[in-house]
Amino acid sequence: MPKYTFTAIDTAGKERTGTVDAPSLDLATTQVKSMGLFPIHLGEDAARAAAPAAAKRKQIGGAGVKSKKPMVFGSVITRQGLTVFTRQLATLTQAGLPLLRGLEVLSRQERNPGFKWVVEQLAENIRSGNTFSEGLAQHPKVFDRLYVNMVRAGEAGGVLDVVLNRLARFMEKAEKIKGKVKAAMVYPVVVIIAAVLIISALMIWVVPKFQSIYKDMLKGAELPWLTQIVLGVADTMKNQWWVWLLGIGGVFLLLSAARRHPQAARAIDWLAFHGPLFGELSRKAAIARFSRTLGTLLSSGVPILNALLITRDTTGNTLLQDAINLVHDRVKEGEGIAGPLDQTKVFDGMVTSMIDVGEETGELYEMLNRIADTYEEDVDNTVAGLTSIIEPIMIVGLALVVGVNVIALFLPIKDMIELMQSR
Repeated sequence: MPKYTFTAIDTAGKERTGTVDAPSLDLATTQVKSMGLFPIHLGEDAARAAAPAAAKRKQIGGAGVKSKKPMVFGSVITRQGLTVFTRQLATLTQAGLPLLRGLEVLSRQERNPGFKWVVEQLAENIRSGNTFSEGLAQHPKVFDRLYVNMVRAGEAGGVLDVVLNRLARFMEKAEKIKGKVKAAMVYPVVVIIAAVLIISALMIWVVPKFQSIYKDMLKGAELPWLTQIVLGVADTMKNQWWVWLLGIGGVFLLLSAARRHPQAARAIDWLAFHGPLFGELSRKAAIARFSRTLGTLLSSGVPILNALLITRDTTGNTLLQDAINLVHDRVKEGEGIAGPLDQTKVFDGMVTSMIDVGEETGELYEMLNRIADTYEEDVDNTVAGLTSIIEPIMIVGLALVVGVNVIALFLPIKDMIELMQSR
């Protein structure tokens, strides 16, 4: 059986060498990992190799190897994938593995070619003597300002492993709350799509058959107004379907254009916070995200003015952005956060009161994280309540739509029966 020599790093960050017997290079790599080591170099034993050892050795992690940037369409990596990467890097650094070695290990394990190239560039940047945050800043489409600034603060304070762990926790919680909000909207969206498909099928294939029956039996007699409306809609959907497509596309284009207009965007965001059913859920999720983001930045050592600007850019809601801009200007003048936040009328009184207490006790970031925990729990309860409310509403709504169509189609039957009796 072939013998392979390896060079690896243990959990204490020390370099170790040795040999393993394995039928293939891949199985040899698996054996080294099972020993709790991170392989750096792995190759066939020099005594058994016909070629020089340098030519036979497989370099793990791509150290010193420049790869060509792959062609990537769309995003290099999903938010969930970036969260997994951050958690893995935080685990490696907290275990004592040097940052460069950790990046090399993650680069070798990464299957996404686009993100693999990004990680290789980060490792190469560190080999060149630059900081990790400088390398992150070169990829703004992958690592946002929050990510870069937290890493920069961790490097400045010498606690990069701690900051990476906080960043990983923050991203995991953000993905969790985002997933819960999406889960609350999945059911109504599915029901609406099913309703549209069912009604469209009725209008295109079933209703026209009734129209031909009415034409033959009633000999041009006037139909009830409700029946006329349903038949008109069916005729439009079957023969002028492009009008409906243009109308739906026009609505989406109008909403997209409105988001780029400040006043219209504020109106849409106001509805998102105050609308029925989902308004409360959106507002609580936004407050939880604001509190978690600002608390995480402050606990990592990011200056408060910079932290407010970063938090503003991650909210995605113009009402919150206006509120944070006001707070930023007041804090710049020497005021606290709680007073200006209370004046914006966007945040609940409980939130501003807890922030006020945090400022007085000097534990603002801890209080912000407690607010985030509270509101994330409220989001859980709101999602559960919405699910129980939406289900009967959607069922009744679908029944009403189908029922109206059925009534409209059967209304002329009375006239048809009377006509047949008269004959």
